[in-house]
Amino acid sequence: MGKVRIRSFCVTAALIVINILVFLAVEFTGGSGNTRHMLNAGAAYAPFIREGEYYRLFTSMFLHFGIEHLLNNMLVLGVLGERLEYVLGHVRFLFLYLLGGIGGSLASYYLELKSGEDAAVSAGASGAVFALMGALIFLVIRNGGELLDLSFQRIVIMVALSIYLGFAEGGVDMAAHIGGMFTGFCLAMLMSLNDKRFQQKRR
Repeated sequence: MGKVRIRSFCVTAALIVINILVFLAVEFTGGSGNTRHMLNAGAAYAPFIREGEYYRLFTSMFLHFGIEHLLNNMLVLGVLGERLEYVLGHVRFLFLYLLGGIGGSLASYYLELKSGEDAAVSAGASGAVFALMGALIFLVIRNGGELLDLSFQRIVIMVALSIYLGFAEGGVDMAAHIGGMFTGFCLAMLMSLNDKRFQQKRR
């Protein structure tokens, strides 16, 4: 059973390692708190994206402003990723994470354009992490209120608390959170159509 758990967790672990390595590289070459350096590293910034630097919608997912920002996202990624990767499989889980993160980046970019306010530099894995939450919400509903050790009530409490803390703390890109969660929910719905592998697995 231990070997199965390790194999089922390998993509999640690789994503965590990549995020940590990127953070260390940024930290030691100019600092993750340096806005200009973060922009040079690939953080999202609506005026630059509008000018054609679309790669920032992707690269910003692997950048974090400070160690606390990184640790918070990696903790949630570890908790949710272990369960989802076990249910979805490695490839589909990675697909969900990356597209969910891009969906969050696009939602943030769109809101920046529509708000008319001064654009902010944005970075973090939370759009992708919230995509995992959205996928879990769908899968728990599909499986009658439970998935592995997660119930619908626990998922809702987790999501509600995450959204509340985002609003309470300030400086949090809530558009990326909500956009990522919506993207993850929709992707899980599409993946599960006529696919028996998405039925509940117990361990």
